[in-house]
Amino acid sequence: MRQNKIYEIDFNRPTIVGKELYYISQAIHNGYSAGDAAFTKKCHAFLEEALGVPKVLLTTSCTDALEMTALLLDIQPGDEVIVPSFTFVSTANAFALHGARPVFIDIRPDTLTLDERQLERLITPRTKAVVPVHYAGVGCEMEAIGEIAAQYNIAVVEDNAHGLFGKYQGRYLGTFGAFATQSFHETKNFICGEGGALLINDPQYIERAEIIREKGTNRSRFFRGQVDKYTWVDIGSSFLPSDILAAFLYAQLEARDEIQAKRRHIWHYYNEHLQEWARDQGVQLPTVPAHCEQSYHMFYMLLPSLEQRQALIDHLKGRGILSVFHYLPLHLSDMGRKFGGKAGDCPVTEEVSDRLLRLPFYNDLIEADQARVVEAIKEFEPPSPHLISLPLSLSQDKR
Repeated sequence: MRQNKIYEIDFNRPTIVGKELYYISQAIHNGYSAGDAAFTKKCHAFLEEALGVPKVLLTTSCTDALEMTALLLDIQPGDEVIVPSFTFVSTANAFALHGARPVFIDIRPDTLTLDERQLERLITPRTKAVVPVHYAGVGCEMEAIGEIAAQYNIAVVEDNAHGLFGKYQGRYLGTFGAFATQSFHETKNFICGEGGALLINDPQYIERAEIIREKGTNRSRFFRGQVDKYTWVDIGSSFLPSDILAAFLYAQLEARDEIQAKRRHIWHYYNEHLQEWARDQGVQLPTVPAHCEQSYHMFYMLLPSLEQRQALIDHLKGRGILSVFHYLPLHLSDMGRKFGGKAGDCPVTEEVSDRLLRLPFYNDLIEADQARVVEAIKEFEPPSPHLISLPLSLSQDKR
């Protein structure tokens, strides 16, 4: 990546796969490159047909899509929203912006997704929603989550930033909750630099979602000829991405099969070539249950300790390979503590955060470079505890 030129093998590298630049040129020559133009509509139609959802709306980010769900659910001060502590800050912040208190739930030790067994005890009369995060593109236990949510009449908002085209029990992730949110950030499988989408599975929210996304106006109805002029009718903001970004994204979506095949090969190469080493070293590799079809978003390892994780990061760095850790527990952050978070609330999250290491993973990562990564890992010799220092020098902000 541009800020990591010292690395021969980056953690992530945005990739052009087909007609991105041609479509961008088309978007410009079409004479209208703002939001909801030709390529935005193509992306909407592609995702609606591929996933079988009633409505898809592109947004400028997954964060914006989450903030739209907070508006659509009429989140108010005093409401509560249950979110994993092991997630990106946007999952909680989107609701905290509107005065809700994030209630942090722990993750499962196998898939690192929301632990549905802890959900019911966290629900109170103030709970408005639960936000399962499909970590690494492996589905949460949506059957159990959906049953509990329905019992207590709370909304399900799937944070599917990692999971586009992954499945749970044969059904696409993002199609279970009233809403789901997607990310097209440059670190995701399908990218446009910065971008996202709101998937609306409950049709009652479609019209208002269009209004909120269009700055609180009924502009979408005007362009469909349903009203003579548009005006301010509700709260909202500017959540539309440029059609230039949509043009880039559409080329990526067109190459869906090619991209997923490449990522599948990368994931399985790591998994196959690291199995024996991981067993010998007490390292946990990703768990994908039989009833889940993952999206091949990332490949991570859980080292035995924080010390070994940091030592391996430095070992790979010395060989020109960038590896990174991931989320810090939200309940232990400065903001999380203001909402009542304290050490011990989410023990699995606290442990996993210290031990998780993500390996280089991007669409044009070649097998020869993967072989170098695997070889470097196998050369790693964990240092004696008294020789370890902990230079937390590498950022975890690669989303």
